[in-house]
This record gives sequence, structure tokens and C-alpha cells, in this order.
Amino acid sequence: MCAGRPVGRYVVRPELDPRLSPRPYLHPVTTLGGTAVTELGPADHKHHLGVGVAVPDVEGYNFWGGRTFVRGHGPTELDNHGAQRHHAFQLSDPDGFVEELRWVAGGCELLRERRTVAATALNDTAWALDFTFSLTNTTERVMSIGSPATNGRPGAAYGGFFWRAHKEAVAPEVFTAHAEGERAVHGSRAPWLALVGRDWTLVFAGATEETRRDPWFVRTAEYPGVGSSLAHDARLPVEPGGTAVRRVVTVVADGRLDRDQAAALVRKAVGA
Repeated sequence: MCAGRPVGRYVVRPELDPRLSPRPYLHPVTTLGGTAVTELGPADHKHHLGVGVAVPDVEGYNFWGGRTFVRGHGPTELDNHGAQRHHAFQLSDPDGFVEELRWVAGGCELLRERRTVAATALNDTAWALDFTFSLTNTTERVMSIGSPATNGRPGAAYGGFFWRAHKEAVAPEVFTAHAEGERAVHGSRAPWLALVGRDWTLVFAGATEETRRDPWFVRTAEYPGVGSSLAHDARLPVEPGGTAVRRVVTVVADGRLDRDQAAALVRKAVGA
């Protein structure tokens, strides 16, 4: 709930094919005016599940869903899918929650996640989704996080926070404060990024220094999706007992925002 209106539904224990890497997700997410801005299991990518955390490679296990990119072979069907399992809510209110999850694969827990999600009204036509996740290595060995890019597929450094937007007849526009278009924005390290559809705008902002160091993963032509890249140039190691933390705040607005409007709402949402 936000400003007294339902703006999102969180699915805690989805019933999904194991090949989709089952995990909790937010869908549908809407603007305050009621426009849907997420997609669930679309025909082009059945494993895209609204808003959540998805990682294609944790020590060889697939927590993204679908095929796994194998160096020298390309996308390959493997029996290596993991699952994110809800363990408990530490807090649950109408405007947000704090959740503990277990990332399991091969019969073992690899990571433990603490997820904090909150919705805040910004004005009459915009609200912000504040999404923080921390991944703690609960094993006795290093857990390294990879991506198709680190496994040999250039430009495919997806993995981390990911938002699959609603696909429309015309591809959305995408821009940052200093760049415009998928080719220019994809892979950039920008404080914020705006995705603009027919009558809605999403503005994604890294809300910590560590998060802002992660390049953006962007798709508009093939499908509308935005995420952060935990493993862009190299694998991300998480030592035993160590934790990787990221926080992304997303402005969800009715209408088509320009650069100045997007930047102003980000400052309000992040408090910077």
C-alpha cells in the first residue's frame, strides 16, 4: 500500500517449474493511477518474474531461470537451477516488509538473504519502491557470483536486482542525466536511469556508493527490463560469513517524465 492505494503484490511462495528458478517476486506493480509497470512470465522470457533478485551464476548454480550460458557452448539447458525460499518475515506492514530467505541448490543452502522492501509516496502521481538485499555466505567456502558476461558472453552482465517492465507496442525510451538510448546507457555507471513508457516512467537509482559502482543492465528493443550488474567485469566473491549488500530505489510515476523531473524525484526519494 502507498498513499492508501494498493501499488504492488508480493508473492512469497510461487508455484513454479524448477527450471524457472522459483523465487519470491513483486507483481503486479502499478503506478498510483493504476497502470501496470511489471510483467510476469512473458512469452519471450518465461523466467522474468516482475521485480526481485535473480542471479544466473552462484558457483555454477542458476538462480535466474532458463538456460545457462556455458563458455564455448552458449546458452545450454542444465539441471542446475536453484531456488530462493522464504524463511520468515521479521517485519510485515501494509507499506513494506523485512524478510529472510534461503538460497538453496544441490540440496544445500548457499546464501542467506535479508530483504527489505518499502513503499513511500512522493507526490500525487509518484511513489518510490525502496529495495535492499543482503546476501550472506553461510558455507565454509567462497561463494562467487558470476554472469553470462564473466562466462564469455559480452554485454550480458545481468544478475542482481531486476525489474521486468510491461511490454508495449512501442519500445520505451531510456536515458540517464548524460546519455540516451539503450546502446549508450547499457553498461554505464550512472547514479540514476529512467525508463519511459507510453504513460508511465520508472526511475532507478543506486542508493549506496557500492550499488552505484555496479553498471546498469538495460534492454528496451528486445524487451523492457532494467537491473544492476553484480558481476560485470569479473566474478564477485563472497567470503564465508561475508555479505554483499545492494540498495536500489525506484520511482514509479504516472506520465512521461523528462530529465529534470526524473532527477528531482530521485533526490526526493533517495534523500540526496
